[in-house]
Amino acid sequence: MTAFVEFDRIRKNYGDVVAVREFNLEVEQGQLVAFVGPSGCGKSTVLRMTAGLEAITAGQIRIDGKVVNDVEPKDRDIAMVFQNYALYPDKTVFENMGFGLKMRNTDRAEIEERVRRAAGILKIEQLLERRPAQLSGGQRQRVAVGRVIVRDPKVFLFDEPLSNLDAHLRGEMRKELIKLHRRLEATMIYVTHDQVEAMTMGDVIVVMRDGEIQQHGAPLDVFNRPDNMFVASFIGAPPMNMIRGTVERAGNKISVNTADGRIALPAKLGKAVEDRSGTEIILGVRPHNMAIVAPGAKTKSLRGGISLIEQLGTETLVDIDMDGFAVQACLPPTTDLNDGEAVGLTIDFSKVHIFDAATEDAICHGMNHIGPR
Repeated sequence: MTAFVEFDRIRKNYGDVVAVREFNLEVEQGQLVAFVGPSGCGKSTVLRMTAGLEAITAGQIRIDGKVVNDVEPKDRDIAMVFQNYALYPDKTVFENMGFGLKMRNTDRAEIEERVRRAAGILKIEQLLERRPAQLSGGQRQRVAVGRVIVRDPKVFLFDEPLSNLDAHLRGEMRKELIKLHRRLEATMIYVTHDQVEAMTMGDVIVVMRDGEIQQHGAPLDVFNRPDNMFVASFIGAPPMNMIRGTVERAGNKISVNTADGRIALPAKLGKAVEDRSGTEIILGVRPHNMAIVAPGAKTKSLRGGISLIEQLGTETLVDIDMDGFAVQACLPPTTDLNDGEAVGLTIDFSKVHIFDAATEDAICHGMNHIGPR
C-alpha cells in the first residue's frame, strides 16, 4: 500500500544556517514528485528528513497520516536509493538485494520469491550470481533499485540516483524508472539537479531555491506559467533569455525601451503592462521562440551580431550580441550563418513572459495566458 506524504511547515537549521524554511507540500498517493533545484537548495535535506536520516528542527512530516518526526528510520517503511550505489562488494547481486529482508528475519522462500520478482522487473535475472565489481554502472544502479523494490515500502526515495551515469545510460535508466513507477503505482520522491529528469519523470515537480519552494505543479504548467524569473530560467533548456527594458506608452501603443532599442508590444500583451509606464520590466523569451531575419527587415524586434554558433545536429544554437546585452536563439539545423554576421531577430509574442524587474515575479505569460498563474 502506498501512502500520502505531508510536509507541514518543515524547517531545518544547522546552527545559524537555515537549510530548509517553511516547506509545505502534500505528495499524493501513487505520485512521483520530483524535487529540482541547484546544489545547496535544500532538496536532499528534505529527502533525508523524510527518511529519518536528519532531525527536523521544526514542523511535521506525516506518512499516511502518521507523524514520523520521532520514528526511527527502520520503522518508517521507507526505502531510499542513494547517488552512490552502496552495494556490498563481497556479496552477490542476489545477496545484496535480499540482505535487508534477511536482517528482518524474512522467510528464505519469501526472500527468494521477492528477489527474483524484482530482478525480473529490472531485467537483471542473469546477474544474480555476480558481484558488484563484475557489473557496469547501469547494472549496479538497477541492483540498488532492486534492493528497495523487494522491501515493498510505503514510499520510495531517490537521491540523484542517475548522476554517476553517462548521458546515454542516464537517459535509458530514466525511462526504466518511469516504467517502474507505472508498474508499481508507488509513491516516489525523486531528487535531481537535472531539470530534464524532473520534467520527464515527475507527475509533479517542485522547484527549490535557498531552502524554499519557488513553485510546484505539473511539469508543463510550471514550464508554461513560471511564477518568477528563477523558475523561468531554471526550467527549460536552453535557458530563457531575459531582456530588461522600460515600459513606454504613447497613446494606445505600448513598447519596451531596451538597451538595443524599442520593442513594440502587441495590444493584448501591452494591456498587461499599460499601467507601468516608466517602470522597468523583464521580457522573458525562450530561444525556441526567436527567429532570425535580414537586418533590414521591417518585422525585426532586435538586431545584433552573431558571436557563437553551436551546431547540435537536430538544431542550431546561436548567440547574438545586442547593444548592451546578449540573447540566444534556437534555430533549425540547416540555418546558414557565420560568426560576426549582423542579423535581425523576431519574437513570438504569444509565448513571451513578462516579469516585474524589482520583485522578479511574473506579470503575465504571453497573449494566450494573460495574467500570472
